[in-house]
Amino acid sequence: MRVEEFDYEMPPELIAQTPIEPRDASRLMVVYREEKRIEHRVFSEIDSYLSPDDILVVNDTKVRRARIEGKKETGGEVEVLLLQPLNSFQNNKPLLWEALINCSKKPKIGSAIIFGPEFKAEVLKEKGEGIWEVKLFYSGDLENVLEQYGRTPLPPYIKRDGRKQEDQDQNWYQTIFARKIGAAAAPTAGLHFTERVIARLKEKGVELLTVTLHVGIGTFQPVRVEEVEKHKMHREYYEITPETSQRLIKAKEEGKKIIACGTTTVRVLETWYYNHNLNGYTELFIYPGYKFQVVGGMITNFHLPRSTLLMLVSAFAGKELIFCAYREAIEKKYRFYSYGDAMLIL
Repeated sequence: MRVEEFDYEMPPELIAQTPIEPRDASRLMVVYREEKRIEHRVFSEIDSYLSPDDILVVNDTKVRRARIEGKKETGGEVEVLLLQPLNSFQNNKPLLWEALINCSKKPKIGSAIIFGPEFKAEVLKEKGEGIWEVKLFYSGDLENVLEQYGRTPLPPYIKRDGRKQEDQDQNWYQTIFARKIGAAAAPTAGLHFTERVIARLKEKGVELLTVTLHVGIGTFQPVRVEEVEKHKMHREYYEITPETSQRLIKAKEEGKKIIACGTTTVRVLETWYYNHNLNGYTELFIYPGYKFQVVGGMITNFHLPRSTLLMLVSAFAGKELIFCAYREAIEKKYRFYSYGDAMLIL
């Protein structure tokens, strides 16, 4: 299967730069897999498409201010995006990290990147595909340090002028489910939910469960190979509580529909089903031909061309139907990507 088969022409003006307010006022495209039918609604009406006893599963990861601007020892400007710790702790501090480093010339191994008087990183090694291993040096709690020095890790297609709108983005780029800090990007399908939508769903009898996947480069890494099957997903950490696991097992036994909010939640649920582990790392790459074992419905956004996310939704709904839906979304001027509109696949 060729990666170019998942390409499409994206009008730049449809890339959302800010979210709709209120969040649940975003548009909702409803895609019926069996009937090959599409409807157009508003996200606040999503409760009318879910049934009593459906199970809605969301990702409760919380985005950290993982994008940090610094300088090389030579004075050159550097931007670092912290991806995930590499389990090296000293005095309970995570020291070793995987990171993306953006600068005019590759940093030298052993060189320092200075973020502030008591905050710097040492470049340890290059790991390939733009990923580096760095060692952090800081005082106090890292999350507090990042609150001071870091910025919201918005995707590059959302344009910002320096730190303008930073406080807004820190709020906008966080779901109402966010509890466990650790993500380098938001699980954006969850951005459409408001407390009133959740209240309507619960009133209808829909059960809400949470899982955790700390979104990292595995989710947003570009596909650099020509053949889909040759792409390797970068691992991301996930957790499911024993209580949630038991509820999911019971729901499957009872034949209830499990609806995943977001591609990250899909990958957690399908990984859990196959390996039976409540926590660990997932490298699951879902593309057409994959047989879903847990997920019976999906809430998602409109994804980038040639992306693993577009491949995942194509596996779930069928590539032909998804591309038909995307053409219709472009014709009707839906808003695309992280701050854009939503799709419900049933």
